[in-house]
Amino acid sequence: MKLVAAILSGAVALGLSASALAQSPMVIKFSHVVAESTPKGQGALKFKEVAEKLLPGKVEVQVFPSSQLFGDGKEMEALLLGDVHFIAPSLSKFDRYTKKIQVFDLPFLFQDIAAVDSFQHSADGKALLDSMKNRNLQGLAYWHNGMKQLSTNKDKLQRPEDVKGLKFRIQASDVLEAQFRALGANPQKMAFAEVYQALQTGVVDGQENTWSNIYSQKFHEVQKTIANTNHGVIDYMVVTNAKWWDGLPADVRDGLRKAMDEATAHANKLAAELNDRDRKRIEEAGKAKIQPLTKEDLAAWQKAMGPVWKKFEDGIGADLIQAALKHNK
Repeated sequence: MKLVAAILSGAVALGLSASALAQSPMVIKFSHVVAESTPKGQGALKFKEVAEKLLPGKVEVQVFPSSQLFGDGKEMEALLLGDVHFIAPSLSKFDRYTKKIQVFDLPFLFQDIAAVDSFQHSADGKALLDSMKNRNLQGLAYWHNGMKQLSTNKDKLQRPEDVKGLKFRIQASDVLEAQFRALGANPQKMAFAEVYQALQTGVVDGQENTWSNIYSQKFHEVQKTIANTNHGVIDYMVVTNAKWWDGLPADVRDGLRKAMDEATAHANKLAAELNDRDRKRIEEAGKAKIQPLTKEDLAAWQKAMGPVWKKFEDGIGADLIQAALKHNK
């Protein structure tokens, strides 16, 4: 009888354990490389909030900001290996998977973030979200950061000749490398988490970034001049592992998509607000000078960077470049 009781007791325990496991929420890891105070950081937190609200008890979203889990050199590999479920890399990081996404790195292609947004909502822009499924990457949304500005540790930053010979940190993008070489500068590919120290120690002389990134990473404290160039865009694509995504239960996938839509609206609204706010904060801090540029100055920058378009036209597609241009007003 004792043996029977023990067997029954064990069976009950196993049943309870299996039941408990069945009721455990699916842990979903969202990793990114920027501060929580940035538009991307806030978007990830909104995704967690809405997903857990829409799918109570079914999912637990864990957000890892500021390269806590994986840096921007490792996050794509981690996603493909299944070690993380959502990442939101800069669009510059996808050129090894499809050359078409290089369209977003072309200098002076988009006149403002409204043009970027319009293109991303078009059929051509939406098609790019699905363009890497053959590489097991499924794009879910575009998140804005903002337009890029140039900064250096020099007192003058008004014309292209002011950056000749300087070392600039860039993202791992062939287009951005070509952009700085066209200016006569020396591009240095470097992880985002390493930039502040590199600027502080003089390993690089300058960088390009949005106002919110410059402020949140304190780049303005280790740079002398920031030129208001708006010469390019830093946006992100939220991507997931395509096989994992397609294998989710339909109700979970639908809930996560709705959460992503809400998080996207939240992040993109914040992007404009935070960039305006952080530009003012940089001005008020008084550590770096903000260099205004005339139309003639901007024309000189455009002319210097112009050859980059032709160099990458074949890979991107002339038709896609023209489609993007139509969204400028």
